Amino acid sequence: METKKWGLWILTTFVIGNMVGGGIFMLPANLAHVASPTGSTLAWLATGLGVFMIALVFGNLAMRKPELKAGPQSYAQNLFPSPKAGKVAGYSMAWGYWAANWAATASVIISFAGYLTTFFPIMQSKKILFSIGNFQLEFGKCLTFIICTIMLWGIQFILSKSFNAAGKLNLTATITKVIGFLLFVIVTVFVFDVANLGNAKAFVDATGNKVGLGGQVNAGAISTLWAFIGIESAVMLSNRAKSQGDVKKATMIGLVISLLIYVGITLLTMGALPQDQLKESQKPLVDALGMVIGHSGTYIMALLALISLFGSTVGWIVVSSEVPYQAAKVGLFPKFFAKTNKSGSPIKSLSITNIMTQVFLFSTISGTVTQAYNFAIVVATLAYLIPYLVSALYQLKLVITGETYDKVKGSRKLDGIITTLAIVYSVWVIKTGTADMKTFFLGIGLFVVGLVFYPFIMRKKFIERDLEKESTTIYPQKSQV
Repeated sequence: METKKWGLWILTTFVIGNMVGGGIFMLPANLAHVASPTGSTLAWLATGLGVFMIALVFGNLAMRKPELKAGPQSYAQNLFPSPKAGKVAGYSMAWGYWAANWAATASVIISFAGYLTTFFPIMQSKKILFSIGNFQLEFGKCLTFIICTIMLWGIQFILSKSFNAAGKLNLTATITKVIGFLLFVIVTVFVFDVANLGNAKAFVDATGNKVGLGGQVNAGAISTLWAFIGIESAVMLSNRAKSQGDVKKATMIGLVISLLIYVGITLLTMGALPQDQLKESQKPLVDALGMVIGHSGTYIMALLALISLFGSTVGWIVVSSEVPYQAAKVGLFPKFFAKTNKSGSPIKSLSITNIMTQVFLFSTISGTVTQAYNFAIVVATLAYLIPYLVSALYQLKLVITGETYDKVKGSRKLDGIITTLAIVYSVWVIKTGTADMKTFFLGIGLFVVGLVFYPFIMRKKFIERDLEKESTTIYPQKSQV
């Protein structure tokens, strides 16, 4: 049974829902540590422009190569003339992106549990259940782990019954969060104080050193990087789209709406709270809303966060399970991942993906919610950047060779400029975003582990391929005789 195809607005909500997740609720405070409001605004614009170039690349490839419906893994496979090299490249891209999604999905679920403590403070209980050596299991951490697990497998149950339910759930959650953020903007305008924005030239970092506007933009752009992960969501779901035109439109519309939400909320929060208070805030949006409507703002914003994070979790689980499912259909992953149940859901891919996500959820037992969230993000960040770069390189190949330009209208010169800017931006972010060696090794490690397992994971597939190759070689000889 095939699932229904998704149209423009369902695809758009996947882009918005996956981009605007838990990060937005802490970004104003994070940015306040590295940049002034002016520097933050310029950082948003710089990052937004770079991601806009990447979005154009994704949109263009969706139109020029509609048959490549698995996103970066398809582009990596077709980047090389050698079929063998292409398969290895496609596999590594699928593996790296898939592995990054384990951590990304876990980070969103962990954030959900964090905001749930607003209504259930017992989740922060320090009561010791038992000890093993130096390890002590706190009741609050145990409860958090159980709730995260129930949420993960509850969504698995829903999607296994109807994969189409993902589109409806994400649409409802995204509409709710957009309306909620719009109301937040309207309310906080009344407490906006220009004086809180300060002087961009007088910004001082945590060490007491003055930081110029250029340095603020550089540091701020790195902080905003995580906010744009998910721009590729519509491309990754191309095989479920009604048309490739919808994929391109959904990517661009989703980016614009998400960017407006990010910039608007960041600036208004910075204008509502004094900089010193903002830097120390653990819940900046809640504090800003509290300036207007008091303590009840805590519960309103926490509820909005829960709805937002639930929708993001559904979206990330769908995109995560789609990666190995589509890879298996084109021979980049074992055929096992391409199996579906009676409802048309990729049940094997869905189950294995969530098992791996469950592994990351164990981090909630050993540390705080914040520590677990940061760990998950650190692991995922670099692994997403490489597929972005590879996609841009594939478009550059099309521009140079002129492939598809005789069939699909467009300017090679303009596409060349867009592609070059996308490549420059990707390389710049990889360079600045991996200044921390921990981030570098964990991110690169995801790809290295995948390549190490490649011969073992794909061994059966190689045997099947070789047998097929042998039979097709022998058959013509017999027919000639």
